[in-house]
Amino acid sequence: KTASYTSSCFFCRVVVKIMYPEVERIFRGDVRTIKMFAQIAQPVHVPPLIEIEKQFMKEFDYTQESAQQIKVRENLMKAGLASGPNAICTVPKAYPELCTKRVLVMDELKGEKLAVGLRKDMERHAARAGLSPEQFRQEEEKKERELKKQGLVKRGPSSEEYDKYIRILDGKRKMENAGKAAYNYTLGWLPGKEWKDYELRDTLPINHAKMVDDLIYIHGHEVLVDGYFNGDPHPGNILLMGIEEGNPHLGLIDYGQVKELTKEERLLFCKLIIALADDDKKDIIRLMKQSGYESQNMNEDIIYRFAKVSYDEDNDELTEGKHIQVFMEDLEGQDPIIHLPQQYIMIGRASVMLRGLGHALHQSRSVAKIWRPIAVRVLEEEGLL
Repeated sequence: KTASYTSSCFFCRVVVKIMYPEVERIFRGDVRTIKMFAQIAQPVHVPPLIEIEKQFMKEFDYTQESAQQIKVRENLMKAGLASGPNAICTVPKAYPELCTKRVLVMDELKGEKLAVGLRKDMERHAARAGLSPEQFRQEEEKKERELKKQGLVKRGPSSEEYDKYIRILDGKRKMENAGKAAYNYTLGWLPGKEWKDYELRDTLPINHAKMVDDLIYIHGHEVLVDGYFNGDPHPGNILLMGIEEGNPHLGLIDYGQVKELTKEERLLFCKLIIALADDDKKDIIRLMKQSGYESQNMNEDIIYRFAKVSYDEDNDELTEGKHIQVFMEDLEGQDPIIHLPQQYIMIGRASVMLRGLGHALHQSRSVAKIWRPIAVRVLEEEGLL
């Protein structure tokens, strides 16, 4: 729900988030049932479920969520990621004085849900190709199947290629608008004539590549620099903002599942990220053991593949063409896990979610390669490199 709030210094539009009365009881029951099933049928998923359940419990206290949102916002603003001329995201301001355990009040962000924005973007691409959205989707799927038969993966344009394409379309848009303006202010004044509508900036394509890179970078800063990150960056928690103004950027919401790392955990993970980015198998295995990973046989190849898929990347070569969940279950079957690094489970969850969005947009990424410069900087500042 949206509402208005007058503070001591301004008047603003706010969003009021209200918790359903029975949601906590229902959730606890659902998780208990899922864990019981997993213990019997899919034991590899039990440790992540325990950690996720612990994190989800924070979702049921909106005073805590508001405090988490405030801290993440302050961290990103301090880094210039959520404020200043180079900002790439916005986190809404929460008002703790108006929050209770079941009510959360925050600024309203003017944007649209990522899924809605991407659907509109696809419809515009279809229109430019002279196709209906369904025809366009079928054509894209056909191209993807043909590439797969050749052992290739469809890759979308780079950020630079997108920018070039957008500039061309924007130039064309401005020229057409100039022509329409000339008509509107001459012949358009004549009786019986109608003014022509201008094409707005929100008709331009979204730079999918930059969006994916920005999302991954923002969460890398949260994990490696702040040690305080959102473990639930699914598309429903992402807004597209500034499209109409020609200043597209991300709106990030929902900070119920924030995870905090100790300094030691954060620095160790920085080292692991560098090893993953460099594909240093020996160091990956050493650092995984140091982080607390333990399995029945301590098969080093399985430790390596577990780390790569959990925190870095997934592709057909790594996962042997299997779905990531099936692949992880197969690893568990080959070398049953005794103990997972609980402190890094939510990082793995965030990494998989961000990569999933990238795959859907044909913008597959190595998370470790994007996070590597951040990790290097952090370790250098600590005198560890």
